[in-house]
Amino acid sequence: MKSKAIKFILTVVAVLGLSIVATSLHNQSTASAATKPSYSKIYKVAKKQLGKPYGWGSTGPSRFDCSGLTKYVFKKGANKTIVRTAQSQYNHYKKVSRKNLKKGDLAFFGGSKRSISHVGMYIGNGKMIDSQNRGVIVESISAPWWHAVGYARVTDLAK
Repeated sequence: MKSKAIKFILTVVAVLGLSIVATSLHNQSTASAATKPSYSKIYKVAKKQLGKPYGWGSTGPSRFDCSGLTKYVFKKGANKTIVRTAQSQYNHYKKVSRKNLKKGDLAFFGGSKRSISHVGMYIGNGKMIDSQNRGVIVESISAPWWHAVGYARVTDLAK
């Protein structure tokens, strides 16, 4: 009789323990999904910058150079501080292939992987928002004046 009571108590404790663990895991995954930066927020910030002038070394909010724009957009749209220059952004983040590009990924241009001179944010359909001598614009990642070197993902984004 005593052993049945002990088994019953152990079973109840085990069930309670498992339900506490399961609830904790569920809350963690829900919290991380809720705090995951979204592409739509980053895109809205980037879109608001369209038409602003280019300024070498500028990080906004009234003018931008290319990496200043990407840094500003990720900070304001995702509360994520990213490294400053196009070269350091290329060196720092996870590389992705062109066929695996997602909205919000960065597109890098230049002479080689060691001489990145330009960056833009991919917005889908072969287009990016970038800042260059004509200011902040939308243009093709295949524009003939750019030589694509690679692509990188700063962070996984919610839609």
